[in-house]
Amino acid sequence: MNALQIIFLVVAAVTLASAGFVAGARRTMHAALWLVLTLLGVAILLATLQAGFFAVVQVLVYIGAIAILILFAVMLTRGLTEEQGAVHHRWWWLAALAAGGVFAVALVILNRWPGFQVLLEELPREAEAMTDWGLALVDPMRYLIPFEVASVLLLAAMVAAIYLAMSRPGGQS
Repeated sequence: MNALQIIFLVVAAVTLASAGFVAGARRTMHAALWLVLTLLGVAILLATLQAGFFAVVQVLVYIGAIAILILFAVMLTRGLTEEQGAVHHRWWWLAALAAGGVFAVALVILNRWPGFQVLLEELPREAEAMTDWGLALVDPMRYLIPFEVASVLLLAAMVAAIYLAMSRPGGQS
């Protein structure tokens, strides 16, 4: 086992654990922060699999945009939803047992697949066609305009959320 495989296994374990904490967190804010760690773990896993473009997209789109939008929504609507007591179902252990069983079956099936034990090979230079996609995102004749329209739409939604969350004069919210 080489160092890259050890890093992959450690990051995968942290990512799976933080995903479990997302599902089991009692507070919404804690779940959102665990989600950020989970998404970061996925980006690191993509980087170890030599998918650098997708790792950068994971960081920019999911951590940089979606997770921040979720954090804003949680912070701005905190007064609207009061945290209830325990949110655990009394049969949670049955769901955990079923998930563990599905994981064990998937692991057995993957161990029988011959490609499961193959080491990664260096990608050929022709595989860098992602630069064309990156250039298309900033080309005004291709995807720049829809990309910027989506950015302005997200900004307008955030401004509207802040406006709705502000307290109004006279004690009304």
